[in-house]
Amino acid sequence: MATMITRRLGACLNAASTASTATAHSSIRRSFTTSPAVLSHIGKQTLPFGSDVVMTHDQTPILTPRVPADLHSTTLHIKGPLGEHILPIKPYIKLAFEQEQGDSLLSVSVLDPTIKEQRAMWGTTRALIANAVTGVTEGYTVPVRLVGVGYRAAIEGGNKLSMKLGYSHPVEIEIPEGIQCTTPLPNKIMLQGNNIQRVKEFAFKIRKWREPEPYNQKGIFVGDETIAKKTSKKK
Repeated sequence: MATMITRRLGACLNAASTASTATAHSSIRRSFTTSPAVLSHIGKQTLPFGSDVVMTHDQTPILTPRVPADLHSTTLHIKGPLGEHILPIKPYIKLAFEQEQGDSLLSVSVLDPTIKEQRAMWGTTRALIANAVTGVTEGYTVPVRLVGVGYRAAIEGGNKLSMKLGYSHPVEIEIPEGIQCTTPLPNKIMLQGNNIQRVKEFAFKIRKWREPEPYNQKGIFVGDETIAKKTSKKK
């Protein structure tokens, strides 16, 4: 009899604990759903740019986009000393150009910051515009290091990168248009361009031919990339 009473008492305590936990979880869920939307800390920052940069916002909607995601977007043209960028701007993104003490400022905002998609594209759009401004004014430089015995790189024909990476044949890669490639040292490649995405894409295309391996720490490293050394298993 005492055993049965103990079991019933334990079952009641477990049920009460489960109910209190569920109540706590439901209150936590309610607190998250009723919280106000957090504004973008990057998107709300104004973007300064110099007089050598010209921005033109074409409000005409894109009806034949390169990718489906750009349908009905507008176009932002950014011109500078090192080239020009054309960025698609979502229709709910608002751009405002201002002048303050002789400096040009760009403010980025959205129609409804409570919508998740608009909040996500708010900071992303501002970051893409900032990268484009840096590209057309200063440009981007990405170093690539060849670490390994006999690893060498050279430019052949002006538009072809030839590398010796331990294979039975040299690896030759066409240099994309808009990217300058130089070899200041036999084991170092310098990539320069005004589009950070294209420059890094080409750098990692080179890296694929000899990805860094952790045992001897050899391979092709992009920028300040490092890899932790592993010790081989001893039998």
